[in-house]
Amino acid sequence: MPDPAPALARRLLAELVGTGLLVAVVIGSGIAAQELSPQDTGLQLLQNSITTVFGLGVLILVFGPVSGAHFNPVVSAVDWVLGRRHGTGLSGSDVLGYAAAQIIGGIAGAVLANLMFDLPALQISDTGRTGLGLWVGEVVATAGLIAVIVALARTGRASLSAAAVASWIGAAYWFTSSTSFANPAVTLSRMFSDTFAGIQPSSVPAFVLAQILGAVVGAVLVTALYPDAPAAAGSVVVPAEATPHRPSDRSRS
Repeated sequence: MPDPAPALARRLLAELVGTGLLVAVVIGSGIAAQELSPQDTGLQLLQNSITTVFGLGVLILVFGPVSGAHFNPVVSAVDWVLGRRHGTGLSGSDVLGYAAAQIIGGIAGAVLANLMFDLPALQISDTGRTGLGLWVGEVVATAGLIAVIVALARTGRASLSAAAVASWIGAAYWFTSSTSFANPAVTLSRMFSDTFAGIQPSSVPAFVLAQILGAVVGAVLVTALYPDAPAAAGSVVVPAEATPHRPSDRSRS
């Protein structure tokens, strides 16, 4: 019986382009904010966060029907883990493909943002982001993101993901000390922007570890709240459209 999900190549393209545009939105709006409000960090953060909320919401609507609009390796990994026993969600090989597409797309998005603002295409950030408070902030931001996504999928409200996910990220920009990176692909990509939105390479490993821990916390929490959450894993972030293709395009692990 053919799998109703879009072909893997289409899904990887959607994840690559979607993550790239997300990073371009995050970094580009950070650069613009830095230029528009050079003396006001709070206003810079406001400009950056509002733009990210709007951009992320639109990108989920555009790419969600093709790939689910994960744009985030930990989201894809949780989709795989929760769906394994029920035959839903991504396969193990799909997760690796998604993660590669997200990271490559994210780096390309950082380069694009640099070029749009007449900056050197390849930069390395010198903005250090380290300390227990920031790491706890990343755990909270990522746990909340996973909980929102899976709870909506479990309760049949995945169609609200564009607004809900964007709203969570926007709120977490302000109430977490780390300003809510909550995404290993975006974190790695932001190394290549020596601007307001950048992060020093030496700060990246701890951020990514905190994000992985946050994803585990969020998955455990939402599974405890909704014990049959794995059955809805195929709707993370939003369900892909029903487009017949060869069964081999989305094999289950």
